[in-house]
Amino acid sequence: MNPHEPQFAWALWSLFLILIWGIIYIFLKDKESRKEMLKVSLWTSLLGFTEPLFVPEYWNPPSLFDLAHRTGFDIESFIFSFGIGGIAIVLYTLVFRTKHEVISNSAHHASRHRFHLWAILSAPIIFIVLSLITSVNPIYISAIALVLGGLATWYCRPDLKRKMIISAFIFLALYFVYFLTLIAVYPGYVEQVWRLDVISGILIVGIPLEELMFAFSFGFLWSSIYEHFMWKKLK
Repeated sequence: MNPHEPQFAWALWSLFLILIWGIIYIFLKDKESRKEMLKVSLWTSLLGFTEPLFVPEYWNPPSLFDLAHRTGFDIESFIFSFGIGGIAIVLYTLVFRTKHEVISNSAHHASRHRFHLWAILSAPIIFIVLSLITSVNPIYISAIALVLGGLATWYCRPDLKRKMIISAFIFLALYFVYFLTLIAVYPGYVEQVWRLDVISGILIVGIPLEELMFAFSFGFLWSSIYEHFMWKKLK
């Protein structure tokens, strides 16, 4: 594999994300956070199955064995999804050294917790509905679903709002730097692979605006997934 050939950019960029994932994993001080990170990453990796929705409507990257072009699926998407899932969930914990405690069973019946299941399911439901009834590019539908899903979580679990907001900005900053590495190693790759003609075409330091929009919205919702799903709160 020649790392300088563009067809390996997506694979190497995904593996670099796993390197970042590993460094963060090492810096986590407690077993609970590491278990949380690994568990969420494994579940998030399943988002790789959504790649055919984005290829070639949003982008059309060369991939290992040319899978993306031939099938819409690719190995890199599962690796990438694994990486961002775990990273987004623990950034706040890494910075502020928080721990979890279980929410009591009696609190499950609080008024806002009645919407617990709907809040969790809101993002995928919104994504599916908008995909079926509109012709909007899937990257915008993703951002809308993530933000609305995050707001539903915020309503159901207002105790998580600080983590969600701060995590969104931290993940955006990390993703911004991470994306710059792709541009630095593969100049012109964005223009070749992203469908700039069907999205805004706005580049911020060479990064598509939609990528930053996705990073912020993903960090906003995903940072709350573990606590919300597992009925836990931050100490």
